[in-house]
Amino acid sequence: MNPLQQLQTFRANTEAFIGEKEILERLQNGKRLRVKLGVDPTRPDLTLGHMVVLNKLRQFQDLGHQAILIIGDFTTRIGDPSGRSSTRPLLSEAEISANAATYLEQAGKILNIPQTEVRRNSEWFASMSFLDALALSRQMTVARMLERDDFAKRHASQTPISLIEFLYPLLQGRDSVEVHADIELGGSDQIFNMLVGRQLQKDAAQPEQAVLAMPLLVGLDGSRKMSKSYGNYIAFNHSPKDMFGCIMSIADETMWTYYRLLLETNEENIRQLHTLHPMEVKKRLATAIVARFYGETTAANEREQFEKVFSRHELRDDIPEFSLSQLWDTHPDGIPLIDALAATKIFVSKKEIRRLFDQNAVRINNQKADNPTLRLSRPLLPSIIQAGKRTFIKFVE
Repeated sequence: MNPLQQLQTFRANTEAFIGEKEILERLQNGKRLRVKLGVDPTRPDLTLGHMVVLNKLRQFQDLGHQAILIIGDFTTRIGDPSGRSSTRPLLSEAEISANAATYLEQAGKILNIPQTEVRRNSEWFASMSFLDALALSRQMTVARMLERDDFAKRHASQTPISLIEFLYPLLQGRDSVEVHADIELGGSDQIFNMLVGRQLQKDAAQPEQAVLAMPLLVGLDGSRKMSKSYGNYIAFNHSPKDMFGCIMSIADETMWTYYRLLLETNEENIRQLHTLHPMEVKKRLATAIVARFYGETTAANEREQFEKVFSRHELRDDIPEFSLSQLWDTHPDGIPLIDALAATKIFVSKKEIRRLFDQNAVRINNQKADNPTLRLSRPLLPSIIQAGKRTFIKFVE
């Protein structure tokens, strides 16, 4: 592509592109762009929200530019305050290290990892002295920090803001200085932080990075951004079954955003999809996304299994089987259903199981079960239990 065509590709699906003119000039001068994306390992899983920015970073790779993935193992100790109404909980170094170990493998499902420059920001921050930190702090005023919408709201509502949270944008910006970024990618809630990177590069007499902000992917609740903190996410490491089922649970209006941001579907194809039944369109979406992570054969199988359960009211081929043999000694007259379900370790707690009963979401052999103390006796086995929309268990003696 020529520089103008590349710029058009970069701009696609973005919410903001600050510094386009400078990037065009660098492209016209034949520069191979250094494109930075930072992720903080706050949880073990990347989510489909990360897929939006990783897709964009892969675009740059495919056009021959240098992708830089920064694992924020140091900045995670602070916690990015973007979009937050309170201070993030502090993670231990062991938790951060364990989470970071999983990120590269997951990012490799989207990026060409051998062609990616992978850095950890502890490389430069761990060796900074306190005087270095003070010097960095002098490059930002409190008044400038309070221009941030989330900080301003918290200050106005007298919600505490830790001083260390003020440092986070400076640290993210310093990452850009360290790797000499030409462009920084991030969600639209990262614009302030990314602009700080431009300022710090200017102060360091470096060419200023452009800021490419991507829309925030709506989570499963259909209202807030997809976030591990909100629990409304689909993870790269979700099983094919769970990934397919979660996608099928999103609202019809949300699926068009997923087509655009996750599958990068163009508007012409979107118009063609609008001619189909919404259920079919959503099945195609779920199949395509599962295929990205697990291959087309697995994705086609998940569609078949989903249709067996929800269209033909049949059972999946791969229902897990659980033996109750270890429970008979303590429950010789029959095992309470809640105890049987808890013994599978599928559910977080008995409280979660009781909630399913309260929601009339438990069935035994396709008959509603509203009593968690209902006993499973040997003559009733084997039995198929459905707990929630997508969890099926075959109990045997």
